[in-house]
Formats: sequence, structure tokens, C-alpha cells
Amino acid sequence: MTSYRSTAMRYFPVCLDLAAKPCLVIGGGRVAERKARALLACGAQVTILSPECTPGLESLAAAGRLQVERRAFQPGDLNGYLLVIAATDDPKAQAAIHEEAEKKNILLNVADVPHRCTFILPAVVRRGSLQIAISTGGDSPALARRLREQLEEGFGPEYGVYTAILGLLRPVILAAGHTQEENRRQFEALLDDRMVDWIRAQQWDTIENHLIATCREPIPADVLAAIRRLVLTPLDTANTE
Repeated sequence: MTSYRSTAMRYFPVCLDLAAKPCLVIGGGRVAERKARALLACGAQVTILSPECTPGLESLAAAGRLQVERRAFQPGDLNGYLLVIAATDDPKAQAAIHEEAEKKNILLNVADVPHRCTFILPAVVRRGSLQIAISTGGDSPALARRLREQLEEGFGPEYGVYTAILGLLRPVILAAGHTQEENRRQFEALLDDRMVDWIRAQQWDTIENHLIATCREPIPADVLAAIRRLVLTPLDTANTE
């Protein structure tokens, strides 16, 4: 009987701050474009390395959102990059990129080739600052996508608004200088499962009363005004995706 040992525990789940960090995408096809757009959404400085690019990548380059080097990979091309995504189906190029990344301790993802990756990309549900990541450790990306689709149905844009509200209140509470345990109790007191229903129904008065009643610190008028704008912005136009 063949023994099976999952590779899932090889990976350490982490969220990287890539704002203004140099990242390289090798390849110019649809997969490369998707990866590049995801990096740009995180504020990364993106360079594309490919002889040819999709119209979408060309548009991003023309708008100055990323740089393009129109040639194939050469040894030394990974210098200066924090993170590299190889979106090429050329096995020789994949092997060369992986070898260089290993020598230079550069984070590398080779699309659909887990054994050449030092990190893998989870399926993600995004609702504003809220991100729900699903990973099968490379065992079944198809299952990860299916679970993401299910979660997308259960977590609508109101969760992005909910997260933003709590984010506005967090510095108010931390500024009071209480202990970590007191802050933890305060953050938990603000949570209410009914909030998402109130947000969907735009019940501002109910939300305001809840926040004022449960927040130990006075909520500044400008913070309440910002929360009110979030709640009263229609969910189909709110910036929560």
C-alpha cells in the first residue's frame, strides 16, 4: 500500500506588505497579466519580462503602471527583486529561474509547478480589507477555487464595510492607552452578528446606537461621519471588493 503524506504543512501562511517593493513577473500571457494585476493591487512595483505581452499588459505599461522588458529570461535577471512569479510553460526557463532564486533566497512562485515554488498563491475572497485565503498546499487548486466560490456567496460586500468600520474604531480604542487585555475585550464587545444585516439595510441609527453603547471611548465626530458615509453608500458602488 502506497503511503501518502500531504505537503500542506510545508507552507507558512503569511500576508506580505508589497507596497513599493520590486516584483518581477516572467511571462506575458493571460496568467502573467492576472498575477501582475494582483501585485499592482497590493501597491507593488511590477516589472514584466517577456518578448510579447497581452493587450492588457500593454495597456498597463502605456499607463505607466508597470515596466516591461521585452526579452526572454537571462541569468542575473532576478537581481534586486523581492518576489518573482514565473508564468512561463518553458521547463528549461522554469529550472533556470528556480535555480537562481534558490541561490539568491528570492521568493519564487512558478505557476502550476509546486515543486519549483518557495511560496504558493491561495485562492482569495476579497471584501475591502477583509481577505479570506484558501489553500490546499498545492494538492488541489480546483478544490481551493470551489471553496472560494462558496465563500464568495456567503461573504458579500457588507463584510468589507463591516471591516472598514472596525478599522476606523481601532485607533480610537488604542489611543486610550488601556492594557492589551482591556483592548481585546473592547474589540470583541464591538462585534455583533447583526451588524452585517444592519449594513445591508443601511440602518445607520441602529449601527450608531450600537457603536456608542459598546465603545468605552468617545467616538470622534469625524469618525462617526466617516462610518455613516460607509453605511449609507450603496453596496453595489461601495469600494469593498
